[in-house]
Amino acid sequence: MAIIEIKKNIYWVGTVDWNISSFHGYSLARKGSTYNAFLVLDDKVTLFDTVPEKFKLDMYHQIHKLVKPRDIDYIVVNHVELDHSGALPFMVEKCAPEKIFCSPMGEKSLLSHFHKPEWPVQVVKDGESISLGQRDVHFMEARMLLWPDTMFSYIPQDRLLFSSDAFGQNIATSRLFDDEHDLNLLLSESRHYYTNIILPYSSFVQKTLARVRESGLEIDMIAPDHGVIWRSHAGDILAAYEEFASQKVKAKAVLVYDTMWQSTEKMIKAVGDALMEEGIEIRFMSLKRFHHSDVMGEFSDAAGLVCASPTHNNGMLPLMADFLTYMKGLKPKGRVGATLGSFGWSGEAPKAMAEVLETAGFELPVEPLRVKNVPTHENLAQCREMGRALAQKIKDKVAAQS
Repeated sequence: MAIIEIKKNIYWVGTVDWNISSFHGYSLARKGSTYNAFLVLDDKVTLFDTVPEKFKLDMYHQIHKLVKPRDIDYIVVNHVELDHSGALPFMVEKCAPEKIFCSPMGEKSLLSHFHKPEWPVQVVKDGESISLGQRDVHFMEARMLLWPDTMFSYIPQDRLLFSSDAFGQNIATSRLFDDEHDLNLLLSESRHYYTNIILPYSSFVQKTLARVRESGLEIDMIAPDHGVIWRSHAGDILAAYEEFASQKVKAKAVLVYDTMWQSTEKMIKAVGDALMEEGIEIRFMSLKRFHHSDVMGEFSDAAGLVCASPTHNNGMLPLMADFLTYMKGLKPKGRVGATLGSFGWSGEAPKAMAEVLETAGFELPVEPLRVKNVPTHENLAQCREMGRALAQKIKDKVAAQS
């Protein structure tokens, strides 16, 4: 990749991973990702973050186009997770930096990851600043966006925020600025990223956004560690994160299922028919086709979730268990759900799925529904009744947000 100047004497020196297919447990099929790192040329030449270890030479050669690596005085580690610090040992060896700046939790994380107590680590606390010469860097702890060590770095002279994992997307692209893409597509990818990565920490997001507002920071560019750099729509992504963190939902239901001999599929389609008749937007998603992260991306703004699986070995099918485990860990709030499925012998799957939803905080307006073998017309009428009851709860949930 070519180096790209994002502000005067501030350069992108990251790399694009065109081939990555899985990221933190969610699918990146056909999307890839970027690992953004930035070099500031000032009296103190400063590198902000690095890249995964396998891309260390790519970044090294990027930097060589601008300065000799030994000319780098400082390295700022906004986040120690290995997709941003994997190349750090190599860069410390090649650069011999005067100082490595990190948060208090970052110091502990650096030591437990790399076991290098001799590194010139200097802890910067929330609100502290350093001078690079013509520029200053202000540090703000952003705990749990995504790890306890995460911090933001802000350069007031350039109105530039280095935001670590916040405000990113996973897109492999040579067009690194937001205004080189369709904004709606970027916001959609940002929502998908948020739902699959940051959703469990939404309360921390809200607190951090409030602190950014209260601090009066003037921000006209946000440079995250993944995806495009927001130079024209920084306000839009800040507003979008406010919305994402609020977990406001609409009159929509995602119907996720696995089926063995199509009996369960017939049942959930009857539920979907009733939801549609009641004016609820629906989305069917078979787990044989859709990855669990794609289901969560679709569910991000939905008030309702219907889970359907036949009983298999006294429980739900493995793909459903996988999805529910993943979904529960992301901690969606304020949702309603329903479960159903066919069975041949014992029929435990609907109850088992309902127990997971209840543990995850879902409201379940109807009892789990199970049907032996192939559903009759009467059974499908029960499924439609389930859909109508769920539709009313979805409408109530949406109305309560107004």
